[in-house]
Amino acid sequence: MIMNQLLSNKICIITGAAQGIGRQIAEQFVKDGAIVYACDRQEFTTDNERIHPIVMDITDAASVKANLMQIFKAEGRIDCLVNNAGIVYNRKIGMIMREETERMFLVNVIAVLELIQLCSRLMARNGGGSIVNISSVTAVLGSPGQVAYSATKGAIISMTKSAAKELAPQGIRVNAVAPGIVKTERFTELYESDGDKIDARIQRIALGRLGTPEDIAYACAFLASDRANYISGQILGVDGCASI
Repeated sequence: MIMNQLLSNKICIITGAAQGIGRQIAEQFVKDGAIVYACDRQEFTTDNERIHPIVMDITDAASVKANLMQIFKAEGRIDCLVNNAGIVYNRKIGMIMREETERMFLVNVIAVLELIQLCSRLMARNGGGSIVNISSVTAVLGSPGQVAYSATKGAIISMTKSAAKELAPQGIRVNAVAPGIVKTERFTELYESDGDKIDARIQRIALGRLGTPEDIAYACAFLASDRANYISGQILGVDGCASI
């Protein structure tokens, strides 16, 4: 029964939800009883009546505000925000391009900060909520060829810790999940272009396998749920005990 589910009738917003990890998070949240507003810059469809697709570019502040207010007016509250949307350009230091780096910081950091700002105001009206940010194992352990990208995800870790302390008095918890190598559509593309390097990284995963979108979704669902109501400001590594 839904009443016994982990996220029973919680109103959840998930960004970057059209495919990959974001799509799996949305589907898992619904299985756990949530009502999900799945946001992505690309149009997508779903047969699940508890998933409401929203076309939204998270770097468009006016669009973000309008959509969040529409959700809040329709549901009367927002219980959870999962900041999953992000982009990556992998380049060695000597090949880093300013335009790409600025774009990564806009999408991966500034847009996330603005979403936290807007959602926390709405969550505070109903006594609190949960925010789950998606960081990366690269921000924790470092990774050659990902200097700029790991910097954006390191910013997410710092943002998570500070936001957790600032928003705690309003009953809002803020945590982050730091995935390792996850087998998604993008992973398949990367493997085709640089399989030997990825094989070497897989060998440094203690649990001996790639992560799956489900692994990340389970972690997000727990942190979003009331079972994590005394957990805030934490970075949960979901990386198979990697040493990349």
